[in-house]
Amino acid sequence: MKSINQHTTFKVEEIRKDFPILSRKVNGKPLVYFDNAATSQTPQIVIDAIVNYYSNYNANIHRGVHTLSQEATDAYEQARQKIQAHFNAKSSHEIILTSGTTHAINLVANGFSSILKQEDEVLVSALEHHSNIVPWQMLCEQTGAILKVIPMNQEGELVITEYDKLLSKNTKLVFVNHISNALGTINPIEDIINKAHKVGAAVLVDGAQACPHITPDVQALDVDFYVASAHKMCGPTGIGMLYGKSRWLNKLPPYQGGGEMIEEVTFKKTTYADLPYKFEAGTPNICGGIAFGVAIDYMNAIGFDAIASYENKLLNYATKKLLEIEGLKIYGTSKNKTSVISFNIEGIHPYDIGTIVDKLGIAVRTGHHCAQPIMDFYDIPGTVRASFSFYNTKEEIDALVEAVKKAKTMLS
Repeated sequence: MKSINQHTTFKVEEIRKDFPILSRKVNGKPLVYFDNAATSQTPQIVIDAIVNYYSNYNANIHRGVHTLSQEATDAYEQARQKIQAHFNAKSSHEIILTSGTTHAINLVANGFSSILKQEDEVLVSALEHHSNIVPWQMLCEQTGAILKVIPMNQEGELVITEYDKLLSKNTKLVFVNHISNALGTINPIEDIINKAHKVGAAVLVDGAQACPHITPDVQALDVDFYVASAHKMCGPTGIGMLYGKSRWLNKLPPYQGGGEMIEEVTFKKTTYADLPYKFEAGTPNICGGIAFGVAIDYMNAIGFDAIASYENKLLNYATKKLLEIEGLKIYGTSKNKTSVISFNIEGIHPYDIGTIVDKLGIAVRTGHHCAQPIMDFYDIPGTVRASFSFYNTKEEIDALVEAVKKAKTMLS
C-alpha cells in the first residue's frame, strides 16, 4: 500500500496508480472516466481503510467498553476531527456526520420548519441541484414561507444585482451552491453570505461540487451551514457532513429520534444529547466516516492548490479542443469555473452522444444532471457533461474529442 504522503510533487501517472479502477477496460477500451462530478474514484488507501475496519475492529461505537468498540469509536471521532480541521470549523461538535449532502440539507430544512412562519422569505439560486431546491419547496409548503429564485444569465452566472433586489428584512434563509454541478460555475459565495447577513438571514452553502477542488474555510466565509459528500472527494458513498455554527445547531430541533441522540429517556419525557450526537440518531456509517477522514488526508497530501492548478489546465485544454468541433456549444462559460464542461452538438440528442462514447470506453454523464431548471433556462433537454479530476490526463481528453467527432459523424 502506498504511503499517504508519497506525492511530494504532482505526477499524474504516479497518482493514477493509486486508483485500481483506472486500469480496467470498458467495452474492450481503456477506461476514460469523466463522470467525476457525479462521483469520484476511490484510491487504494481508502479502500484499504474500509477493509481494515471490517477485518480488524468492526464494532458499534460510543456504546461499548470492550476493546473493539473503543477502537472503532476512536477512529470515527478522529475522522470527525480531521473533517473539522479540513474545513476549519471552530469545534468538532459543529461537524455532523450524515449520509451525504442531501441528508444534511434535509436535516437543516426540517429544523427550520419549526422556526419559519408565514410570509417569511427564503432564496435559492437558479443554479441549484434538485437536492438544494426540493427540500426548501417542501419547507415553504409546510410553513407558508415564500420561495424566491436568484436568476442566472446566459453565461451560467448568478445575477447578483437581482439578488440584491430580492434581499429584504423578510429574508430568513439563503441557499446557494458553491460550484454548479451542471455548469462548473464558481459562485461568489463570500459576497452572497455577507449581503445575506446584513439583512439577518442565515446561509446554507451546498459544497458537494466545490470540495473536490478547493478547501472551504467555514470560519473565514462566516457561513452558517456548509454541506458536502465524501464520494465526491475520493471517499465512499453513504457518508457526508453538515457543518453548522453552534448557535444554529443548538437552536434547531433533532431531525430523527432514536438511539445515540438522547441524554435520558423515560415514558414521560426524553432529553436530548449535546452536539453533535443530537443529530446522529442510530448506528452510523462507521467505516464510511473513518474512510472519509482517510480520503481527506489523501487529497491534502497531494495538495488542493496543486489539484486546482492541474484541473484548470485540463479544463482549458478540453475547452479549446472541444470547441474545434463544428456545431458544438458549451453551456456555462463563466470565467470563474471549475473542471466541468457541459455541451451539446446541434441537432443531436445528448443521450445518443453519451451512448456512443461509452462504447469507446469513455464515461460521461448525459441528461439534466439533477438541475432541470438550468436546462429549462437554456431550452434544452439536457447536456453531455464531461467532468475532470486530478487523475485525468490530456491524452484522455484527446480520446474524448475523437469519440465525440465519431459520434457526430454517425448521428448526423
